[in-house]
Amino acid sequence: MLNKYTYIKLIRQGHMTTLMLNRPDAMNALSSGLMLEIEQASREFLDDEETRVVIFRGAGKHFSAGADLKESRPIRNMVMQRRDLTLGARMIRAISEIQQVTIAAIHGVALGGGACIPTACDFRIATDDAVCGYPEVNLGMNLMWQSLPLCVRLIGPARAKRMIMLGDKENAQTLLEWGFLDQVVPVSELDQAVDLMATRYAGQPPAAMQMIKQSINAVSSGMDQAIMHMDADQNMLTAQSEDRAEGMNAFFEKREPEFKGN
Repeated sequence: MLNKYTYIKLIRQGHMTTLMLNRPDAMNALSSGLMLEIEQASREFLDDEETRVVIFRGAGKHFSAGADLKESRPIRNMVMQRRDLTLGARMIRAISEIQQVTIAAIHGVALGGGACIPTACDFRIATDDAVCGYPEVNLGMNLMWQSLPLCVRLIGPARAKRMIMLGDKENAQTLLEWGFLDQVVPVSELDQAVDLMATRYAGQPPAAMQMIKQSINAVSSGMDQAIMHMDADQNMLTAQSEDRAEGMNAFFEKREPEFKGN
C-alpha cells in the first residue's frame, strides 16, 4: 500500500498514516492521475486495521493549487464527458467515507479542489500564512465535486455565499473565526500541532470512534446527494458559455475578466 503510487506518498508512523500530495513542482495541482490515486488510497484504508488517523498534506510550498487547468484531456462524447467530470466528486466522497479520523494539514495555498479536500476531512489545521478559497466562479464555472455542502456546514450559508460567489482568497485567521479551520499555528509549529491532534485520536477506542464519526457524517450530510447530484452537468453547461471562455482566457493572460452573462 505504501510504495505503489506515482503522484502521492503514503507514510506510516504507528497508528497514523500521512497521505502526501506529491506534485510539488506543479503546486500539487489536481491532475486526473493524482485524483485517481487519492481516491484509490482512500478506499484502501477500508482494509487497513492498523491506521487510526489519516493526515492529508501537500509536498513542497503549498497544499494544493486546485484542479490542473493545464492538463490536456481527450475529446470525448457527452456520456464519457459526464463520467470524467465525476472524478473529483468520487475523490471527495472517498475521502469523506474514510472510516478513520482524517486531518488536513494546510500550508501555502489551498484553492478550488485543493480547498475541497480539507473540507472532506474531519479536522483542519493551517499555518498562519495559509490562504484558502474557491476561485471557480472567476473562471465562469460553478463549484463542483459535490463540495458546496461541505463548506456550508462549516461556515454557514451567508459566509459560504461570500466565499464561493466572490472567489476571494481568505486568510487563515479569518477562516479560523468563521469555523472553516479548527486551529491556526505558526509555520514552525504545524508538524507538532498535527502530531498532537493525531496522537490524541489515535489513542481513542477505534471501533467506537469510527462509529461515532460515521453517524455524525450521516446526520449532517443526509441530503447532499439529492441536492448536488447534477453539479457536473451544471459544469458542462457553463463550459458552453462565453463567460467561461472569458474567465479561462483572463486567467492565463493574467488580467481581470469581463463577464457579460452569455
